Amino acid sequence: MLVRALRSSIADRIAAAREPRAAARLARALWVGWALIVWNVAFDQVIVRAGRDYIAAAGRASVSHAARPNMDAFMRPAVSRGLWIASASGGLVLLIGLASLRAARRAAHR
Repeated sequence: MLVRALRSSIADRIAAAREPRAAARLARALWVGWALIVWNVAFDQVIVRAGRDYIAAAGRASVSHAARPNMDAFMRPAVSRGLWIASASGGLVLLIGLASLRAARRAAHR
């Protein structure tokens, strides 16, 4: 009996998600989530690259007995560059997603 009620509840939720308004809302939320993930990955990659560049420069400095490089000289520009790159990437994904949802809505109304 409990399994049947659970199965019925799940079927009702799936049927509700297939309604056009609910499906559009779910698709919009998924596109926003995807844009946030892209933003995070792009920002992280820029920061990781700057960290690797700093470690390489510090290694070269220690081998040549030179002064250690300033970490801020590597990381501060990477933060602003990362913000720009990540915002452009995430914004582009969001723009494409919302435009595709709008195109799908227009096609459905024809």
